[in-house]
Amino acid sequence: MTPQRSTGAGAEAELPAYAGHYRLESRLGSGGMGVVHLARSTSGMKLAVKVVHAEFARDPEFRGRFRQEVAAARRVSGAFTAPVVDADPEAARPWMATLFIPGPTLSEEVKGNGPMAAEQLRRLMAGLAEALRDIHRVGVVHRDLKPSNVLLAEDGPKVIDFGISRPKDSELRTETGKLIGTPPFMAPEQFRRPREVGPAADIFALGSVLVHAATGQGPFHSDSPYVVAYQVVHDEPELTGVPESLAPLVRRCLAKEPADRPTSDELMRELRSVAASYDTQAFIPAQRGGAGTGRPFDTPEPGQGRGDFPERRGERRADEPGPWEGAVVAAGEAEDTGHGPMPSPSFSARSLSARSFSARSFSARGRRISRGRVVVASAVAVALIAGGVCGALLWPRGDDGPTVREATGARAAAPAFTAWRARPAGEGAGSGMPQCAEGAGRLLCLRSGSAYALGLADGSRLWRRTIGGKDANGMPVLAGGSLLLPADGGRRVLALDPASGRPRWQRALAGDTGTRIAGGMLLITDADGTLTGVDARTGHEAWHRRLPAHGTATLTPTTDGSLVHAATTSTDGAYTLVTTVETRTGAERWQARLRGALRPVGGQDGSLVLLSDDITAAATDAVVRYSPATKTARRTALPVPLTTPQAAVRGDVLYLLAAGGSLDAIDLRTGKRLWHLETAVSRGSSPVATAERVYFSAPDGRLLAVDARDGRLLGQTRPRLGADWGTVAGTLPAPLVVDGHVYGTAPDGSVFAVDGRDPSAW
Repeated sequence: MTPQRSTGAGAEAELPAYAGHYRLESRLGSGGMGVVHLARSTSGMKLAVKVVHAEFARDPEFRGRFRQEVAAARRVSGAFTAPVVDADPEAARPWMATLFIPGPTLSEEVKGNGPMAAEQLRRLMAGLAEALRDIHRVGVVHRDLKPSNVLLAEDGPKVIDFGISRPKDSELRTETGKLIGTPPFMAPEQFRRPREVGPAADIFALGSVLVHAATGQGPFHSDSPYVVAYQVVHDEPELTGVPESLAPLVRRCLAKEPADRPTSDELMRELRSVAASYDTQAFIPAQRGGAGTGRPFDTPEPGQGRGDFPERRGERRADEPGPWEGAVVAAGEAEDTGHGPMPSPSFSARSLSARSFSARSFSARGRRISRGRVVVASAVAVALIAGGVCGALLWPRGDDGPTVREATGARAAAPAFTAWRARPAGEGAGSGMPQCAEGAGRLLCLRSGSAYALGLADGSRLWRRTIGGKDANGMPVLAGGSLLLPADGGRRVLALDPASGRPRWQRALAGDTGTRIAGGMLLITDADGTLTGVDARTGHEAWHRRLPAHGTATLTPTTDGSLVHAATTSTDGAYTLVTTVETRTGAERWQARLRGALRPVGGQDGSLVLLSDDITAAATDAVVRYSPATKTARRTALPVPLTTPQAAVRGDVLYLLAAGGSLDAIDLRTGKRLWHLETAVSRGSSPVATAERVYFSAPDGRLLAVDARDGRLLGQTRPRLGADWGTVAGTLPAPLVVDGHVYGTAPDGSVFAVDGRDPSAW
């Protein structure tokens, strides 16, 4: 490779051709700590590789901080950060490789397009609150949250650059007399008591970041960093320009005393009540340079100074409206329609417009700082938890996971299936992806507080009912002949008649609960280890028992729904306690104490399949198969640790879809990997497996099909982001497979159906 020249800060005459075994293809940008390169793994995966400047590599203190950065980045799950793929802090030139995904930083977005609108600010604040919750729960304090360290990826904001973060258990301490951070976004305690900085400092920085996004400047601003430091410690923040609906919450984040600031969980709960139109979707802000086009950027100028990870912006074309529009019914009124079959839309090949990438330079602190418009990669992972957060109800995809009903011979002889697409009316593009269940010969869906039923054959609307505010989102489930829906932000369960949409019963839930549906029962777990069984048809409590637990249990039903496994992990992750009970009676069948932090994902031949999580590395590193009959557990290490994978068990094969889009098939009998596929999806829904296919959904509304036998990508639908293409779903419903037909949903609010026999024609 031809040596590359550097003219940025800390430049070296010649940059290395390799970092470890990763070949560095091109330079993306230079910062104060090192140079970021575009590289590829052996399999072709794009990576962003940060190589430390030679002058710092000789500094023992800096090496210690770089080791700390790598350790901190690895501890966080990767759902809201740039996951670490590989690193070598001990190399002659220390380096770290992360996944690579395009998207601008918040600083570049505001500089190029101006302050954000109120709805974008709400989603940004929610995304950052989720990110900080993810960071703080593993004991890490970022300490340098600022606009240039917030990456606006297509599936939500990512927090990057852990260069000065500090794990609570780290032996590395801030030296006396040294202040580390960026003054306009530092908390008062970072100036007064730098050794005592905790998670509340990141909340203060979040408030400053929101003010910057809303106004183009921080709540404290001056040309002098000393003046800014004084303002942060003594003055009230300037919030002119912050939307009235958000200003009180931002002001609380900017409280002088750490104890007076909300936690990330409290922020998420407060944001639910800020506006009825709020949802937890992520976004890339809309461009203001004209419809469908991005504004041009200047060519970068060489310069000196400290930079962060470079940035990049992409363009995306908006989707068209759906093929049908219907009236919104009043609250509490079901609407029966006489709509016939919906017209079949064209499923021509159409994709997102190509992303254009350029570079620009901009001024900071009176100097020109060169920044390439390339982004550090990040893969979003979906946490597989069963406990409620901030009172939100987490709903399963059905009694035993995503609906899979394969075609019989008689069905195969039925008339040809015609693909269709339907979209309910009266809901904005930013209202989330519809979440649907199949039952009673129809699709039963929920979106933005509206429940409705669609015909399986043509998508015709059969009924619709308004059940609450726009925060009523979640997965509807058909159980015991009732359609169960989360309502009032997860504080209530509502049961409807699936045939008519009329209410049957309702039940209030406590704030810290988890739920699961199995065997016609609604199962409710509380933080004190209590498990309650409620008859889904009548709403009557059938049984109540206390489980030996460490908190809210994760519930995993068996395939037939007759049993449910309740699992809790010890606080230190040393062991997991699994208690299996009968869903109809609550009677205990067996109990086992298994080594490690384990997550049940399904069963096979009477055994329980669990994933083993390495809490330190924030990755899943093994599969455990436990047999209650023999009371034995077989542990098989994965070929490569995976970031928060989602799983599907089909026969003797376990399918794992991890953050970053890697899809693996594991033979449960031998523990060997059958095949591996890089899908290029930043994060996906839970996979759904049939005998021949594996299906999953992407954040942009695509439905993908993979050959279950050899891992080949067979086909995918086009993206359906809607008119507000900057909004991407925060929750990804898994597709439904019914009699060989596949049903999916998209961020534009549409529900669609395709023929599963020929994915190449999608």
